[in-house]
Amino acid sequence: MQIDIAGQVALVTGSAHRVGRGIALQLARMGAHIVIHYNSTDEDTVRDTVQDVKSMGVNALSIQADISTREGVSKLFGAIVEEYKRLDILVNNASIFQQRQLLDVTLEDWNKSIAVNATAPFLCTQAAAELMRKNSPPGGAIVNILDRGAIMPWKAYANHGVSKAALYMLSQTSAVTLAPEIRVNAIIPGPVMKPENETDEQWEATGQRNLLQQTGSPEDVARAVAYLVTESFITGTVIHVNGGRHLA
Repeated sequence: MQIDIAGQVALVTGSAHRVGRGIALQLARMGAHIVIHYNSTDEDTVRDTVQDVKSMGVNALSIQADISTREGVSKLFGAIVEEYKRLDILVNNASIFQQRQLLDVTLEDWNKSIAVNATAPFLCTQAAAELMRKNSPPGGAIVNILDRGAIMPWKAYANHGVSKAALYMLSQTSAVTLAPEIRVNAIIPGPVMKPENETDEQWEATGQRNLLQQTGSPEDVARAVAYLVTESFITGTVIHVNGGRHLA
């Protein structure tokens, strides 16, 4: 059965810009009210995202919080309860992306990656599950955003990959634990946003290495999120949105 999310409340972490913004706009387009979370994004960018979400005819609530801490998560979910009294969708998108080979990783690097990429989704999942179980009827959907480091060794991004592998297992464990009321799935995006330090030629070459010989866009990831939150018979699943890169 397909679920109509119009009127539901969706929290997308790290949604003021980049892929998170695309996800927030897609869910808003489908009628969901959006909680726009950010930590260090500049206020002008946040304001623009809020305006774009509201232009879809839904509500938008922006909240700054460091969700790698218990205090930050309490601040975020306290604001959600005060404004909406409920939560139906959580997208754990916020992430950091440190480039380090294993022997160059400091303890500070390691702890930061784990805190943002694994601990924050863990804390948000706990808080979201508590709210979703109070819905009438109880239920909701969680989608975690992974990357290739979750499923394969990534030499140049050692601590990052380990943190995303932890998030992958959190997705599986959450699906088993929170069923049948709450569905939990994950997405592994590929090249969907050109890095600032890459030329157009380099970006095109990246796309050519995929089976479909093209790059994607944040909207590709957003549509995958939309699919997962509206399909009632899917949980514990990981969708690759990468042009077949995992097989290339």
